[in-house]
Amino acid sequence: MGRLRHIAVELARHVPFTALGTAIGGALLIAVASLRPTEDVLEGLFYVFHPLHVLLSAITTAAMYAKHSKASWMRIAAVGYFGTMVPATVSDSLIPYIGETLLRLPNPEAHIGFLEKPLLVNSMAAIGIIVGYWRHGTKAPHAGHVLISTFASLFHIATALAGTGGWIPLLPALLAFLFLAVWVPCCTSDIVFPLLFAEEEGH
Repeated sequence: MGRLRHIAVELARHVPFTALGTAIGGALLIAVASLRPTEDVLEGLFYVFHPLHVLLSAITTAAMYAKHSKASWMRIAAVGYFGTMVPATVSDSLIPYIGETLLRLPNPEAHIGFLEKPLLVNSMAAIGIIVGYWRHGTKAPHAGHVLISTFASLFHIATALAGTGGWIPLLPALLAFLFLAVWVPCCTSDIVFPLLFAEEEGH
């Protein structure tokens, strides 16, 4: 019960910051759409922010786990990698894709980063794990991680909207998917996942 309470508290604490990021994302989505960039440009921006998200997530996940456990570097690397890649893929690609499909946006595509750009995305994860292993501070990377994750999910959605108009009535639903895409996966990656493994080692 103590572990579940800790997780619930952490999720609740991150609601306001995630909501602020979602509001910023909504304003940015409207601004970007008004410029009418091509689908290729928007996909290119997704592949700027998604690798940055992976980098910051890996730093925070590895640092959190290293700080709260005495695990070997190999175990830290494994927790850092899978604790980053799975939530980042769910956050930036799968939840936006589900939203795009359900809302019948014109260009829905999954854009799974570690499959489409394996060298770029996996290199960012490796660099993040190394930094997190040596540096145990987590506040700044986590804050940056949440904001960058918002932008990655946003440009995934914007790619699906490319070249279309009349989508403003869908904005509340898009923002709801954007909020979910950031809130649960980011907290899982940075806080829940490493702490669960660390607590298991402590027993």
